[in-house]
Amino acid sequence: RSQSHSISNERMPVPHSLLFEILINMNNQPNLTNNTHHKKLHVLVVDDEESIFEVIEGLLYREGYDLTYVASGKEALSQIDEIQPDVILLDLMMPDLDGIETCKQIKANERWCHIPIIMVTALNSKEDLARSLDSGADDFLSKPINSLELRARVRSMLRIKLQYDALVANQRLRTMNLFNAFLH
Repeated sequence: RSQSHSISNERMPVPHSLLFEILINMNNQPNLTNNTHHKKLHVLVVDDEESIFEVIEGLLYREGYDLTYVASGKEALSQIDEIQPDVILLDLMMPDLDGIETCKQIKANERWCHIPIIMVTALNSKEDLARSLDSGADDFLSKPINSLELRARVRSMLRIKLQYDALVANQRLRTMNLFNAFLH
């Protein structure tokens, strides 16, 4: 015995719990204010030597970024939500929580995993590069820092971050449109 199914143009009722879940998930998306031209892009520098921050600050001064310095991986992890960086320059060798472990923790957190990380280190062996990339770092920069290379790598990572932010904004807009279609 065959059954025929008719498709109607009537909207199917959507459970309020699903709509509520959509709204909650939309509010948990990363802050997108950085992809507007009203706010400077933010670079977080994590290094146990403040002199390295001063060098990076001098090299990036003309780029017009907001720069924040923290002296440890633990400090970076505790302040990352407040700082909301667009890219992180992370020293590999630090006491307590090194750059590898800090990077792993950032990339394991769904609120932060989209933030590009450039590992910065005085070490330049292929093993250090591999360990950095395996921990989730997006790029690698050797000390002493070359100004052209630093600016190019930061710009490259910021382009990727802004593309990600645009995709999230587009997804958020699509979800809102879907949500509005169910309400009307």
